[in-house]
Amino acid sequence: MNVSAANVSVVLQYRDSFTKAVTKNVIVVVLGISINFINGSLIHTFRKHQIFYMNPRYVLFIHLVVNDIIMVTMTISLFVVSYTLYQINVSVCCVIMLIVIFTTENTPLNLACMAVECYIAICLPLHHIQICTVKRTLMLIALIWMTSIVSGITDLFITLATEPLDFFNSRVFCRREVVFPHPLVIEKRDITYSLFLVIVWITIFYTYFKILFTAKTASKDAKKARNTIILHGFQLLLCMSSYATPQLKDALLRWFPKNIADSLFAIYITVQILPRSISPIIYGIRDNTFRKYLKNDLLCKISKP
Repeated sequence: MNVSAANVSVVLQYRDSFTKAVTKNVIVVVLGISINFINGSLIHTFRKHQIFYMNPRYVLFIHLVVNDIIMVTMTISLFVVSYTLYQINVSVCCVIMLIVIFTTENTPLNLACMAVECYIAICLPLHHIQICTVKRTLMLIALIWMTSIVSGITDLFITLATEPLDFFNSRVFCRREVVFPHPLVIEKRDITYSLFLVIVWITIFYTYFKILFTAKTASKDAKKARNTIILHGFQLLLCMSSYATPQLKDALLRWFPKNIADSLFAIYITVQILPRSISPIIYGIRDNTFRKYLKNDLLCKISKP
């Protein structure tokens, strides 16, 4: 029995009681609906006002929000399925897992791009209009998706080449390590995550310190951009903790095999759900322009009835 199969066996062996399972599912679903509702309101405000269409900063932000909605919806679906159906068809699991991989890897890349945009706006203000255009921003978003898709699709190709066709018609407990079990996939994933980790954190630190030195003698906008970078860094730290999740799961399985279900739940909330609640705070609440339009839209909805 390989490591992944052993992990799944332990998870199934120490499943939660009915009451605990219902409680966890209610918590996850309520959190997911709340985050998606807030993000949906942000998307509505973005679509309703043309001022946001022409600003690369808000285009990147709304892409992050849409990405978060997809991510939260898919992971919650998998969470609920793991408690209701237990096992699903491998082909269906592969599709859902690929979407989760794409959106998970999109987030840190998008945050890095937003940090660079802040850096250009503060440190190179005279060149910001020429460098940061909506067309280039859309091309950048396409590049982000291409990067994550190539990373995820290779897992599928390796599995197609190494697993028999009967494997894709079988039913499994839907986890990445189960549907993409080849050791080469795990090795490739570790290398990719390490590369992403280095590139994105170098970008975050470079832009933060450049803005920090500028903010000492600059306007309030520079200081606000510096604080925004800090929030991006915190959000990034939570998002990229998913890169260490496989090793953390294996460690918790060895240390607390009887509490593995609770450990996986805590990891899921911390790594998958919590970071998706920060995006609305950064721009939906802290950004004066977006907050003004969002507030007006919400007041209009309340006053209409």
